[in-house]
Amino acid sequence: MAEHLGLRTVGDLLHHYPRRYAERGELTRLAELPMDEHVTVVARVADARVHKFNHGRGQRLEVTLTDGSGRLQLVFFGRSVHYHQRELLPGRRGMFAGKVGVFNRKLQLSHPDYKLLDEESGEETVEKFANELLPLYPACKQLSSWSIEQSVVTVLGALQATGWRGLADPLPAAIRQERGLIALPEAFEKIHRPRSKADIAEARARLKWDEAFVLQVALARRRAKETELPAVPRKPVPDGLLDTFDGRLPFTLTDGQRDVSRDIFADLATEHPMHRLLQGEVGSGKTLVALRAMLATVDAGGQAAMLAPTEVLAQQHHRSITEMMGELAEGGMLGGAEQGTKVVLLTGSMSTAQRRQALLDLVTGEAGIVVGTHALIEDKVKFHDLGLVVVDEQHRFGVEQRDALRSKGHSQGEKRTPHLLVMTATPIPRTVAMTVFGDLETSVLDQLPAGRSPISSHVVPARDKPHFLARAWERVREEAEAGHQAYVVCPRIGDDEEEQPGKKKPAPAPEEAGEDSGAEADEKRPPLAVLDIAAQLSSGPLAGLKVEPLHGRMHPDAKDEVMRRFAAGEVDVLVATTVIEVGVNVPNATGMVIMDADRFGVSQLHQLRGRVGRGAAPGLCLLVTEMPEANPARARLDAVAGTQDGFELSRIDLEQRREGDVLGQAQSGVRSSLRMLTVIEDEDVIAEAREEASALIATDPELMDHPELRTALSALLDEEREEYLDKG
Repeated sequence: MAEHLGLRTVGDLLHHYPRRYAERGELTRLAELPMDEHVTVVARVADARVHKFNHGRGQRLEVTLTDGSGRLQLVFFGRSVHYHQRELLPGRRGMFAGKVGVFNRKLQLSHPDYKLLDEESGEETVEKFANELLPLYPACKQLSSWSIEQSVVTVLGALQATGWRGLADPLPAAIRQERGLIALPEAFEKIHRPRSKADIAEARARLKWDEAFVLQVALARRRAKETELPAVPRKPVPDGLLDTFDGRLPFTLTDGQRDVSRDIFADLATEHPMHRLLQGEVGSGKTLVALRAMLATVDAGGQAAMLAPTEVLAQQHHRSITEMMGELAEGGMLGGAEQGTKVVLLTGSMSTAQRRQALLDLVTGEAGIVVGTHALIEDKVKFHDLGLVVVDEQHRFGVEQRDALRSKGHSQGEKRTPHLLVMTATPIPRTVAMTVFGDLETSVLDQLPAGRSPISSHVVPARDKPHFLARAWERVREEAEAGHQAYVVCPRIGDDEEEQPGKKKPAPAPEEAGEDSGAEADEKRPPLAVLDIAAQLSSGPLAGLKVEPLHGRMHPDAKDEVMRRFAAGEVDVLVATTVIEVGVNVPNATGMVIMDADRFGVSQLHQLRGRVGRGAAPGLCLLVTEMPEANPARARLDAVAGTQDGFELSRIDLEQRREGDVLGQAQSGVRSSLRMLTVIEDEDVIAEAREEASALIATDPELMDHPELRTALSALLDEEREEYLDKG
């Protein structure tokens, strides 16, 4: 149990809940068996025969099962053949477990485990037998579902005999009674040995509440601890840098930008560190909101650092910030504005001299704003007075990296925690935000600035309708001839090195892997590559246009140069990997063709699409795929083409993928605790549990009056996970 299922204690076993329940009166459908998966089926023996082979020296038993929907063959070899033949008589009914394979075009289980259900063993009456619900547990090859069931029955019996002594109930009695939930021993009884479907529903309701509540208490304690840390209040100065910047903006802020900024400024003005997640639709103006927070921090005598996941993005942010600020970004320089400050860039590929100057500007306080990659985190980087850390695309950083940057906060020689603003353009459903980022206050920007154009999206079925792909390239040419530009996105970089024998394949660049959200990739063909497609387009359908590649293996200066020329309109079509996914802003780019679109995740496609339609002309996004119409990957693409609403898409994404995948690393501290709770379906439970948890921590922060809850928390948060949440 410990080795294969991670079950080490009685508690672990009690929390190993049945995956589903088979009714003895109901037969599992053999017609829907998944290939190569370990399954448990309930079926009847139709026929059993022994066949001889190898000139009579070998024998095998073939048993045919049926359930009315389909047939399944069991096969046994060797000396045990006659024992199984005596057991598996036609008409007998049983549970059979094994891995589904195919032999002679028939589904089969080879040497399955089985347990016969209709043995007349005296105490089991026909009535009881027919109506009983059979728990089917998540099992493995080494441990069948019924072995787990027998162990659970043993444990339940032993606990009942002691009156459930030693069982800590994490849910305060007042909450349990108010919510009409059953007691914990009863919940364990009913989830493992239900007499009816109503039992299962009652048990699930109670156990979901436990999971949601304990998790939300952990997060509420995190929020409470954050408010105890000291931070320097950073209030904007009247007529300072922020006011001057606002006065020069050529447009008015959206209502959403104003509201979110008001929350951020209120947080910055407190003596405790801000801890806020800013999530906004692609193109909703998050960078502007973050810049205003940074300017307010500089006004108050502090420095602000923005951490970006890639050099392309860091350079892009640096460029757009200096462009938005104009001469205000040249403080202390000739021609710079009086209230200005210096905005520096710090990346790993800078020359030694540039790097030395940037480090000097940071330690002296000359630079109020720094934009950088992981290079910001190195020990050599010292700040004069770091007041605000902005993390862009939070999911791309390890907790340790954010923590390392925040640890650089000092003020008047004392260690102070800087304020933290985390930004993401990946819309996160409210419940996921409450579960994964539950220790962050959340702000949402869902209003697009004026002047943004609609984007029409279409699926291009390249295999079924090749003329649609030809038309796609015509559309790209039309956009270019109208004075606009386009992106072509491919999942892979590709180069000759990969095919040369004896030459080691280089490690894929981070973006080369794509997100490949379980896409049912065509195994015979590798994903399309930037270098191949760029060459094909230049000599084929887009001949005569200026087509250039961009990918993560290029030297940073070369990447920046290509990006600069594209932004300046000197390149018509940019063929790129997902290196352009985040933050690249070229208002004149109106077209995007995503090759092998089925190999990308829903959120990633939405992010990519957000690169077009950023100006006055409408955007066009074409999702090229070879997947047939009935394929789930195709359904995913239809969903992306069907809506512009990122929050709607993130729900679809979450429903289609396993929760753990979506919650990803951010959830690593708590993932294993969510066995019963599903973040999409149980929105109400999570929201109510969060309220109850916050109220409880406000009155009893150390849980002195709730020892059982303290015990449950320490089980949920071992030291490693506690540290993970602490670094938050």
